[in-house]
Amino acid sequence: MENDKTIKDTVKQQFAKNAEKYVTSESHAKADDLTLLLEWLNPQPDWVVLDIATGGGHVAKTLAPHVQSVFSTDLTRQMLENTAAHLKPHFHNIWYMVADAESLPFLDSTFDVVTCRLAPHHFPNPDQFVREAERVLKPKGKFLLIDNVAPSDPELADFMNTFEKLRDESHVRCLSIKEWRELFQSVGLREANSRTRKKTYDFPVWATRMANDSEQAECVKQFMKEGSQKLQQYFSVIMHEGQIQSLQVDEWMVLCEKSPSQDNPCSQRHSQED
Repeated sequence: MENDKTIKDTVKQQFAKNAEKYVTSESHAKADDLTLLLEWLNPQPDWVVLDIATGGGHVAKTLAPHVQSVFSTDLTRQMLENTAAHLKPHFHNIWYMVADAESLPFLDSTFDVVTCRLAPHHFPNPDQFVREAERVLKPKGKFLLIDNVAPSDPELADFMNTFEKLRDESHVRCLSIKEWRELFQSVGLREANSRTRKKTYDFPVWATRMANDSEQAECVKQFMKEGSQKLQQYFSVIMHEGQIQSLQVDEWMVLCEKSPSQDNPCSQRHSQED
């Protein structure tokens, strides 16, 4: 089992060399969830926002025109520098900071909104990430998460996390919706809205985006082709003349709200028991 440092070093190496791909990626830059998050959040001009693991900066770019300021953080300095180079000429209220999602360098109750999109499957300790997101939110603050999620069926979940790891060495694990909900409940984040959608990937583009070489991409293809009919049907694997054309994965978008009280339910119960 890899330790946290090894995992995070791999994440930094992978995203440093693929930084530009994430800025220009169509699936990251033009998905309809960016429009939907504006509807759900209804951003206000005095809000201060934290975008965790900003990647190509697509959430920061979407929210910046509607709020006072956005703090874009990422574990990978080269990714952040590349994103900043693209956004700084156009947005003057985005601030860029190298930061670990599991240990944020901010005081308690700092932000009106915390967002994180398509990144938590790279986090070795999603429970720590959720605790940190809740901690830095103001009372009644909003937390918006978007990520690929694993099916509840263990066989399907194992297949998904295996092909993701084969494709991208920095992948840790996609959680199920049930697992995410349990983490939110443990820190007192209340679910206010959510949706699940099937997201289609162009297989050749998806398989090579994070692969080190063509041999690695070929391994992903062979693994998926050898999957059972049940597995291929669930992930809608489309093949033509022996080549995989596309596949689908589940993506979950969820909006949570922090309790009006700064004390989480666990600490309240502890005080009452004392």
